[in-house]
Amino acid sequence: MSTGGPDLFVICKSCGSEVSPYITECPYCGNRLRKRAPKIDKDGRVSERRRRRATSTVLPRLRRGEIPGIRAEARPYGTIAIVAAGLVGCLLWRTGAIGAHQIDVFGKPGSQWWRVFSAPFVYEDTAYPFVALVTIMLFGWLLERRHGFGPVLGILLLGGVGGIAVGAAVYPEPELWGASGAAIALLVAWAIPDLLALRAGEEVEGDMIGVAAIAAVIALFPVAVDGASWVADGVGVLAGLLVGFPLARWRRY
Repeated sequence: MSTGGPDLFVICKSCGSEVSPYITECPYCGNRLRKRAPKIDKDGRVSERRRRRATSTVLPRLRRGEIPGIRAEARPYGTIAIVAAGLVGCLLWRTGAIGAHQIDVFGKPGSQWWRVFSAPFVYEDTAYPFVALVTIMLFGWLLERRHGFGPVLGILLLGGVGGIAVGAAVYPEPELWGASGAAIALLVAWAIPDLLALRAGEEVEGDMIGVAAIAAVIALFPVAVDGASWVADGVGVLAGLLVGFPLARWRRY
């Protein structure tokens, strides 16, 4: 055989004759040389097909209630509980069972510091709780499905309770209630992975225009609602960034 150019012949294992490397049967004895005609590479040589290594994929053990091939959906029980607490706050105000000023921040809390924890669940309006609670339900559920309830609770405390606490400290005569800070914090934390993907030139599935519209509505509530505040919104944005960036990095790596 030639080493510099294409192979000139092959030896039939049955009769020992020299035959062309481009045929499948020996013309002298009819012995089958190969199953199919060989492929020719750019140098004119017969290129033999390489065998692929058999790879085995080890699948993780199915969790309880999980169907093979289908990922189990996480149920947002924590987010549902937060929204339910906000609905209870609305009902308490509507029915007059408890006066709103008994559990919200009306003036400096002083010794009643616990009001910064109850005020995010109190609403003295109709549109405000609807938008805030729907936003909390939507983005809280999405975050809880990704990371569990722990980050959602952390964002609620930083954005909602923290926003009320900072507003009570900043304003001379604070009048604060509602969870606008928590709502915008959850929205920002959820949107960070998509924003990072857009910055990297990748495509995202989320409707970022719709997300921006929801954020604008929540951010403008202080214009129309007395209990909402710009300070709470600002704290909510910071809380969303503070928690959202580590979550996005952890999810990527």
